[in-house]
Amino acid sequence: MTSDHNGNHSAWTRRRVLKTGAAGTAGLGAILANGKMPYHFVRNAFAEEPIGNFPIKGDTAVLGFNVPQTGAYAEEGKDELRAYKLAVKHLNEGGGMLETMSPTALSGNGVLGKKIDFVTGDTQTDPDAARNSARRMIERDGVIMYSGGSSSAVAISQQGLAQKAGVVFMCGLTHSNDTTGKDRRRYGFRHFFNAYMSGQAMGPILRDRYGEDRKAFHLTADYTWGHTQYESIKNATESQGWATEQNIMTPLGTTDFSQFLTAVLNSNADVLVLNHYGNDMVNSISQAIRFGMRDRQVNGKDMQIVVPLYSRLMAQGAGSENIEGVLGSQNWNFQLDDPGSNAFIKSFEEEYGFPPSQAAHTAYVQTLLYGDAVERAETFYPPAVIEALEDHEFDGMGNGPTLYRACDHQCFKPMLVVEGKPPGEVTGEYDLLRIEREVPVEQVKYGCDFFNGELGPYKPA
Repeated sequence: MTSDHNGNHSAWTRRRVLKTGAAGTAGLGAILANGKMPYHFVRNAFAEEPIGNFPIKGDTAVLGFNVPQTGAYAEEGKDELRAYKLAVKHLNEGGGMLETMSPTALSGNGVLGKKIDFVTGDTQTDPDAARNSARRMIERDGVIMYSGGSSSAVAISQQGLAQKAGVVFMCGLTHSNDTTGKDRRRYGFRHFFNAYMSGQAMGPILRDRYGEDRKAFHLTADYTWGHTQYESIKNATESQGWATEQNIMTPLGTTDFSQFLTAVLNSNADVLVLNHYGNDMVNSISQAIRFGMRDRQVNGKDMQIVVPLYSRLMAQGAGSENIEGVLGSQNWNFQLDDPGSNAFIKSFEEEYGFPPSQAAHTAYVQTLLYGDAVERAETFYPPAVIEALEDHEFDGMGNGPTLYRACDHQCFKPMLVVEGKPPGEVTGEYDLLRIEREVPVEQVKYGCDFFNGELGPYKPA
């Protein structure tokens, strides 16, 4: 029996029984290469007392998908919801990444013999609204797991509720360092990368592209994600020789950035860093171009624009004429050519008629990973499912080999730096970004004690 740092004893051993037949026992690399259902957890005979909405009554398990259907990040939320629905279809009927996940215990016939159903909610891109919506899912709909995001403040709010309620929360799109840093929780897991990783991935590329002697002016979304994004990209660029001219915090949902852009024009900055996402980024970069930022010269250098966190949906909203040459980081991109990405893209396009975004990829993967953890734990009992996810290593879901680290529930895998294509190179409505570099996990990984935070107990008080 193991013990966590809070002194709470877990009720399950972590013995993994490898089903390798005549091949005998093999290492993780062989496991990942050789296919389906390679192990399961063997549990001790400890009683599984009621926690959250466990035990499930009946033959259906209900999941909750809480996404921004309104507000500044609504476009991301719509694509998340499409992917969640597709993931439920694949859990019940097979297909998609169920054919490429390795290892996996999923069969495409529900989860532990139960059909998967779902309910949805609108976070409104607002932490209070998100928490209220999630609470309704827990108390009224009896969800055994919920997921969603697109705002880190929303994710952190829901994650705190998950810890108190004893219901697992598989974070959707959330990029703040705090999600798996100071605000980490035992009942929350993040597949998306964070702001620190964006800084580490982009710093050397920005230096190589634009030189060391640069002065940056930041416009930053005024909430937890923007705060940690600004600090992360500031620290990363300053370590490459850049200076930080100024930073202005902008309210989430701002539509008119003219007063902030005027301040940039009146400064000595030769780089504009837009720590914005969703519609905020679409508005700020479009207005920056109209303000003549791209044609401006400062200190004998051409003015540059950087968007540390990019998405294809944002690029579509801004248009190729505005994002040309603009660098940023991504968690995943539909141009990746690997079995997992190809299986997801094919099934998503067949379902909806266009390629998925990184928000959709995160939502889809999180749902399948939860179902797989339940199968491997052989129970929906939340502490057992949590243990099945902690230090879980897998492949075949896009980006390459991936780790869900136990100490902070942060996912580690290769990530991307992308660049806006010139209009003349765009070949279609969705072909707006090109992959500049695939960044190895070693470049962006950090130690468990890099950010302060406590996960809390496996069993809620």
